[in-house]
Amino acid sequence: MNIRRSLSPVDVVSIAFLLFLSALNAVFHARVETWWILVLLNIAMVGVITVLSRLAHDRKTRLLVGLHRWYCYPFVIFVFKEIYLMVRPINPVDYDWLLMAADRWIFGVNPTQWLAQFANPVVTETLQIAYFSYYLLFLILGVELYRRFPIEEFDHGAFVIVYGFYLSYLGYFLLPAVGPRFTLHDFYAINRELPGLWMTPWMRNFINTGESISFSMANAAEHVQRDVFPSGHTQMTLLVAYLAFRYRVPTRWLIAVLAALLIVGTVYLRYHYVVDLFGGAIFAILTVWSGKKIQAWWEHAGNAEMRE
Repeated sequence: MNIRRSLSPVDVVSIAFLLFLSALNAVFHARVETWWILVLLNIAMVGVITVLSRLAHDRKTRLLVGLHRWYCYPFVIFVFKEIYLMVRPINPVDYDWLLMAADRWIFGVNPTQWLAQFANPVVTETLQIAYFSYYLLFLILGVELYRRFPIEEFDHGAFVIVYGFYLSYLGYFLLPAVGPRFTLHDFYAINRELPGLWMTPWMRNFINTGESISFSMANAAEHVQRDVFPSGHTQMTLLVAYLAFRYRVPTRWLIAVLAALLIVGTVYLRYHYVVDLFGGAIFAILTVWSGKKIQAWWEHAGNAEMRE
C-alpha cells in the first residue's frame, strides 16, 4: 500500500517540520553543539510517525488509532524543547528592546509596569490559574472532538493546533526575547511584588520548570526559553476557542472565559509584551488561512491518487 494514504495532515506537517529542523541543525552545526543528536532524534521520530500511521491504517485497533491521533499532543512538547537548544545558538540576539519600543510607541507606557498599580492577590491568583489552564485547553477540546465527532473532524482540529504550534516556533527563531518579567521587572521578586493566594507559587514554579529555569538559578534570563514573540499562549488559545465555537462543543463558553482571562494574564503576570499578543493574533489568523489551503491540497492530492 502507498504509505502516503495512511498519513494524516498532522503526520505530514510534523514530518515536514522535523526535516526542516534537521536541515537547520545541519546548516548551523558549528553553533548547535548537539546538532547531530537532534538530527538523529528527528529521523527516529519521522520513522515512528510513519510506522504508527501505517499500523493504525492497516489494523485499525482502538489502541493504535488512539495512539495515532493523540501522539501529536506530547510531540509538540518534544519539538518545543528541541528548539530550546537551537534558538539562541542560531540567533543569539534578544529583541526585547524592539518589543518594548513597540509597546511604548503604541501605549506611551510599558503596559506591565502600568498594570502593577492594579495588582491584587485575588486577581493574581485568578489570572495565574487561567494562564495555567493553557495546558488543559487542548485536552478539553481534543476529548470533546474525539468523543462527539467523526474522526476526520478530530484530525482537522489536531492539524490546526499542531500546525499553529509549528508556526509560532518559527517566530521564536526570528525574534527571540525573554519577556518583561526579566527586562522590566525583577524576576526573583515576582512572588513578593505580585503575590497570589494558594496556588500561584506552585504554578509559577511549574511554568518556570517547563522553560528550563527556576528561582534558585543565579541568572535565569540566560537560560530561559526564548518564546515571547509571538505569544504562543495567545495564538493557541485563540485557535482552541475558534475550534470550540466552530464545532459548538459543550465546553465552548468555559473555554471562552478561560481564554479571555488567560490572554489578559499574559501581560498582567509579566510573561509577555502587548505587542506579543498582537503577533499571536496575527499568527492565529495565518494558521487558519494557510491551514485550510494545506488541508485542501492534501485532500485533493489524495482524491486524485485514488482515481488513478
